[in-house]
Amino acid sequence: MLKPTTTTAADERVVGVPEPASMAGESGERMVATVGRAVAVLTALAESPRDLGTNELARLTGINASSVSRVLATLARDELVRRVPDNGRYRLGLRLVQLGNAALARVDVREVVRPHLVALTAATGETSTLSIPGEHTTMTVDYVQSPSSVRSVAEIGRPSVPHATATGKVFLAHGGRMPEGALAAFTPRTVTDRRELNRQLSIVRAHGWAEALGEREEDLHAIAAPVLDSRGGLVAILGLQGPAARFHAGAMRAGAEELLRHTVALSPRVAG
Repeated sequence: MLKPTTTTAADERVVGVPEPASMAGESGERMVATVGRAVAVLTALAESPRDLGTNELARLTGINASSVSRVLATLARDELVRRVPDNGRYRLGLRLVQLGNAALARVDVREVVRPHLVALTAATGETSTLSIPGEHTTMTVDYVQSPSSVRSVAEIGRPSVPHATATGKVFLAHGGRMPEGALAAFTPRTVTDRRELNRQLSIVRAHGWAEALGEREEDLHAIAAPVLDSRGGLVAILGLQGPAARFHAGAMRAGAEELLRHTVALSPRVAG
């Protein structure tokens, strides 16, 4: 004798009955969390000067080791990270170079600004940089290295520290988001008092340029000035940086004059 079949909630889901909205929402939240973990792992690898193992990444990101392992496996499959056979540790993968170059290719301002970077370095002897503002900070997208044997080394893709770099202070002075929580000290000269930082930002707006004197890295001085659009919005930031012993107060003032001359010339060309 045949028994009547009963249909369970699980059966209904299998045959295509839509999930309740709450379950779909939970699935979406899990996906966002997974992406967040992947970003945290990639960021930790990018900020480390050496290859990192699973447990090290877990400690740096605050994510449990098993989750980090799963994230690494997924990223490695798509060549976003690479496992080093000799030591079993991980480093960033070459696919990120492709993605980064694709992003930079869309930053048309680099082509316009490049001659100005060359001219700035020729005039001052120091490393010149171009940074683009983002939501939380700025990032270096181009530079011209100083010809001196003792010099400051810039890095494409390196983000600024808003309260501890000249480009970061320009960013904050022109509408950038202030860091949350306590301001981290990178050197004894880092500005960690918000009132002092706000005072400096007022000076940046008044003078048109910012300076950082050994605030992110000891013995490194830097200045920066904004490239603004017709509405006063921040489009880009030009910077100069050099060893403190050579890029002293007088050299920085002369460099600031050069920076301002070039930012004024650039503003109508990149304002868009």
